[in-house]
Amino acid sequence: MPFDGSVINSIIFELNQKLQNGRVDKIHQPEKDELIIGIRGFKENYKLLLSASPTYPRLHLTNENKSNPQSPPTFCMLLRKHLIGGRIVSIQQPEFERIVEITIECQDEMGYSTTKMLTIEIMGRHSNIIFLDKESGKIIDSIKRISFDISSVREVLPGKQYVYPPSSGEGEFPKLSPLTASFDSLLKSIEHQSDNLKIDKFLMKAFNGISPIAAKEICTYGNIEFDSDITRISDQLRLSLYRGIEIFVSKLKQNEYKPNIVIEEGKPKDFYCIDLKMYEHLHKDYLESISEAVEKFYFVKDNKDRIKQKYGDIQKIISNRLDRCYKKLEILNNELEKAHDAEKYKLYGDLIMSNLYQITKDQSKVSLLNYFSEDQSYIEISMDTQLTPVSNAQRYFKKYNKSKSALTSIEHQLDENKQELEYLETQADNLEKCTEELEINEIRQELAEQGYTKKKKLVKGKVKAAASSKPMQFISTTGIEIYVGKNNVQNDYLTIKFAGPKDIWLHTKEIPGSHVIIRTGGGQLDDATLVEAANLAAFYSKAKNSTKVPVDYTARKNVRKPNGAKPGMVIYDTNKTVYIDPNEEDIKKLIKIN
Repeated sequence: MPFDGSVINSIIFELNQKLQNGRVDKIHQPEKDELIIGIRGFKENYKLLLSASPTYPRLHLTNENKSNPQSPPTFCMLLRKHLIGGRIVSIQQPEFERIVEITIECQDEMGYSTTKMLTIEIMGRHSNIIFLDKESGKIIDSIKRISFDISSVREVLPGKQYVYPPSSGEGEFPKLSPLTASFDSLLKSIEHQSDNLKIDKFLMKAFNGISPIAAKEICTYGNIEFDSDITRISDQLRLSLYRGIEIFVSKLKQNEYKPNIVIEEGKPKDFYCIDLKMYEHLHKDYLESISEAVEKFYFVKDNKDRIKQKYGDIQKIISNRLDRCYKKLEILNNELEKAHDAEKYKLYGDLIMSNLYQITKDQSKVSLLNYFSEDQSYIEISMDTQLTPVSNAQRYFKKYNKSKSALTSIEHQLDENKQELEYLETQADNLEKCTEELEINEIRQELAEQGYTKKKKLVKGKVKAAASSKPMQFISTTGIEIYVGKNNVQNDYLTIKFAGPKDIWLHTKEIPGSHVIIRTGGGQLDDATLVEAANLAAFYSKAKNSTKVPVDYTARKNVRKPNGAKPGMVIYDTNKTVYIDPNEEDIKKLIKIN
């Protein structure tokens, strides 16, 4: 996943073609480390995404619509104040670094022309978006403020002079730009390297913006083994290495971009801005622009990570409660096993009372004929020598009554524990299906209402009607609508309010999962749609990685929600069962509306 100097170079080429002289129209900050800037171009409107995510930092044009916080963050408000209406003058990449500088000409509060700069540093966990005054070079603010308490290398704070991040080049041999490096500078850099340094590692160390993939590709062009020792290669191989660099750089200088995503075993492996010779044996998906390639490669991964971060707290609560339920289940099962001895204690008491004439007080155990068994066998019974035979019988009768009462209580507790386990496992599965913050908030609110978390206090005058998330909607291969719930709010809505009595309801048998509705309206249900809906039910369940998953289906009129049942919990009858091997590829063949 290389977001290196070459990819940035290709993105800047694209941005300069589309955004040059464009006007800043809108600015949003959907995440604490991410901006989306709306820009009016000559013929079209564009959305530019700048992300300082520690995991997936990037810069590219986007078509995705992301929800924004109700109150814009301070940094967002500051940018709106200064940049709305501003004209993009230039977009540059200094010295092939993983840095992009966007220069914007705008007007200050007095109407005078002023020049500002947005600098995005794409450097892993050190990534940042910094807003500068172009003329003075001073920092106005940044999306991440960095003091000396956080970093001893460089402060990034309002009012400080902006300096570039330190290069990892050492002493008099700083990193080179591959776009301007000469053969002599390459040789000098090689001479000052330590032994046992592989060629690909050398390229990454000696040149700005060279990723592991770019380094290996350069070696491929030069027909050199990338794991050879750079200090031990011959003069001829050094020349071959330089030629590899020239071939690689010429593609960038001549804008020979061919954005693609490399596919291995059906899954995205890498993406790049040029056609990689090293991956010529693998399948590649070619795209119209590098922005499209970056977005397709990163968006799902980044969104999934961000969603997981947002529900981490409630996931921990659910996990802890599940652990408690599992432990309680083990204890209750042990107690249940003991309580099942109730009839044995009654038998002991009855046999002692029937044989009082032959039992003495000092006996620690007695062997008595069991009149109640078919084989009329003898049974050995332990006795308390401190008690009379009658008292021993009464002791067993008390144990019998106590165990009998405990049995009823334990069975009740087991039933409650089973219901709670089912509910919590369903919520754990629901979290995995969340794709937006609204769905997480619905689960959070539900857990609060069920007493698992504290309810948030509402501020007077700021109470707004909460929006509801929407279930997934698919169109089967035969044109029938299929709906899939992603949490209990959606499940209850689909089953109780949305579905008609003759629509078909599906759910995995005794396995936490989504409610699925086939919108037949009483019409004939074809086998293809049934299989596709059952596949959706199995895939969006806890058993998505299993085989032969049982999926029950029945008319919606046969599904009922008992009084007092937890959200998402229903009972049903008159059902049939189909067994499915969940298959994501079959789901991709369906038309997905939302």
